[in-house]
Amino acid sequence: MNQNSKYLLLIILISAMFFITSCGDDTAEPTNPSGKLSLEFHHKLNGQYIIFDSLMYINEAGNHYLVNEIQYFISDVTIHKNDGSAMLLDAWEDIHYVDSDIGETSAYSLADDIGIGDYGKLSFTFGINEVKNQTLMFVNPPKSYMFWPELLGGGYHYLKLNGKWINNLEQVSPYNFHLGIGQIYYHFPDSITGYVQNYFTVEMPEMLIEIKENETTTLQIVMNVENWFKSPNVYDHNQWGGDIMQKQDAMRLAVENGHNVFSYNTK
Repeated sequence: MNQNSKYLLLIILISAMFFITSCGDDTAEPTNPSGKLSLEFHHKLNGQYIIFDSLMYINEAGNHYLVNEIQYFISDVTIHKNDGSAMLLDAWEDIHYVDSDIGETSAYSLADDIGIGDYGKLSFTFGINEVKNQTLMFVNPPKSYMFWPELLGGGYHYLKLNGKWINNLEQVSPYNFHLGIGQIYYHFPDSITGYVQNYFTVEMPEMLIEIKENETTTLQIVMNVENWFKSPNVYDHNQWGGDIMQKQDAMRLAVENGHNVFSYNTK
């Protein structure tokens, strides 16, 4: 074989390899189509957006009250299909902080890629479970201001709902409707013999969440504040006073009522 023939054969081999490689790119497996989910948090009272710092509301127990601020954590958002399968959305940020005084906290854009299709339920943890709720995991405000005293169980508040009510003496008195780890006492206010995890799961079934390819679906999650004091337990500020961090019986009522607090809208 002469030199020119060798060069020609080499060019043919290189061209063939390039052709095979190009064909291989065309036959690569396609990726699964997916979209994303975003949540917006809103706070209403009796069906209307809350007018903060206004002593215009009356709860089920007849307490005249106002709301100053609302702060809370949600975590472990999970999206469910009607066939019973579920996907925990915990990529990058699995705990989200909401603060009525900080507008940007009302938006929670979940980083997970979610397979396209229809989903029939959304659930999340109100608060933070005992595995994740670790003291000093938040070192910067405002999240760090949510700390729960170490003596009372440590970690962080699940909820701060602060305001004022007119008490039995016709005086305007502050209340701190707070949820976190509860305590069991041998002798109050010391001699703690055990702790109670007061986080709970919120489920919003009978909904349609449509995830579309390369699009973000937004759900509006509404906290209906009156329900903290209404159902299934009538909560009376005059009975429980201004602070409930060391009153597990009061926090238990709040947890039971909390299951009815949230509703949703599709944007």
